[in-house]
Amino acid sequence: MAHLSMEDQHRVSAAIKAAEATTAGEIVCVLARASSDYTSYATACSALLALIAPWFLIALTSLSVHEIFLAQIVIFVVLLLILSESPLSRVLVPRRARRAQAHRAAMEQFMIRGMARKQNRAGVLIFVSLTEHYARIVADDGIASKVHQSVWQEAVDALLDHMRGGRIADGFVIAVEKCGKVLAAHFPPGTGDKDQLPDRIYVI
Repeated sequence: MAHLSMEDQHRVSAAIKAAEATTAGEIVCVLARASSDYTSYATACSALLALIAPWFLIALTSLSVHEIFLAQIVIFVVLLLILSESPLSRVLVPRRARRAQAHRAAMEQFMIRGMARKQNRAGVLIFVSLTEHYARIVADDGIASKVHQSVWQEAVDALLDHMRGGRIADGFVIAVEKCGKVLAAHFPPGTGDKDQLPDRIYVI
């Protein structure tokens, strides 16, 4: 899995600072290793297999009801431990569900990082979740009312392309530069409140 060194984080921070010097907007970057631990899916899969197992044990063995019951408990616990600690559990999760989790995480980060505190509502969150191979630009109402979501797609494509190549920092730097240009076109310096949020990337 890709990793951001301190040098990489400083590069992204410098890119944010440079971009924000040209606009009254705000840019925040978040890199998530995963958007969820998917424990509920591991639990459901383990329970399902534990429920199915007794039918095979009854047909193929001469175990007593008590022994089958104990075997069922052991199967559930072992599978849960394996799936909870293994990337395999995420493979079992439908792609649509993984994207929904990543989208939810992006919206939560937008609120957690204080993006909505900007008076001019010109904040932009650049969010990447590695496990889900997901990238999204979340724009606040002020800039979203002026720019269609499709305008951010070029920045998202750059993020995804660099993420596949293991160059996460490069992807963030390019995305920050592209978002900065869009913000500068609609919210040049002096058209809103001052820089309120840290110029950094959050790794969660």
